Amino acid sequence: MPISTNFTSIHQQDWNITFLQCYPNGFLKYTDLCNILQLTAATHAELGGISFSDMQEFNQAWVLSRMRVEINRLPKWRDAITVTTWINSLENSRSIRCLEMYIGDEKIIGCETFWAVFNTKTRRPENLALAHEHFQKFPERATSEPFSKIDFQHDRNTVASRRVQLSDLDIVNHVNSVKYLEWCLDLIDYEIIQSQKIVNFEMNYLKELSLNDEVDISEKNTETGLIFGIHSNEKTNFALQINLK
Repeated sequence: MPISTNFTSIHQQDWNITFLQCYPNGFLKYTDLCNILQLTAATHAELGGISFSDMQEFNQAWVLSRMRVEINRLPKWRDAITVTTWINSLENSRSIRCLEMYIGDEKIIGCETFWAVFNTKTRRPENLALAHEHFQKFPERATSEPFSKIDFQHDRNTVASRRVQLSDLDIVNHVNSVKYLEWCLDLIDYEIIQSQKIVNFEMNYLKELSLNDEVDISEKNTETGLIFGIHSNEKTNFALQINLK
């Protein structure tokens, strides 16, 4: 698609929180928070001519490699929110995109995402085939801390196992990035979620999963929170670090 006449290098998008997106306490689910952030990023990419549809002409897609989310407070049912996003860097096959969520003038959430260009036929990374010079790159960051190194090689304490189902897959034909988070959060103490004790979390996507893959989920308690790992065939596919109040 051509670059939209509405394209700007900093994109803002308004959302209204529905009851379908909320936990029993009325606050936005962490999974739906990530969906809103990624959908905003996708809209910006579409306006700028580097969307999934544009990239599929070259058998390419953006895939999420890392994501860090810092939470001051969660929005709740009926809240009107605004998400602002911009590209921090985009070179060859890699890009860092920043996102911030606001209620009015109050920043409530900061997020940084690291993306890779992925060939959907060879299933390998490669340089972006589309022009992106019209996207101005901004040095400002959206989080107070950069991506950290998650210790996903910890001694495994397997807490669950599962098989990848059709409902776990997305348009790239692998497990959707938010599904990994959902699997792990379903294993957390209910009170942690209800009391909104999560102050930040970081995800590292290492190896894709496909339909019918068998995985084990491991958990480790740390001084500041929890670390989860998702493993298949003795390899780590995903790591999640959660820091608590």
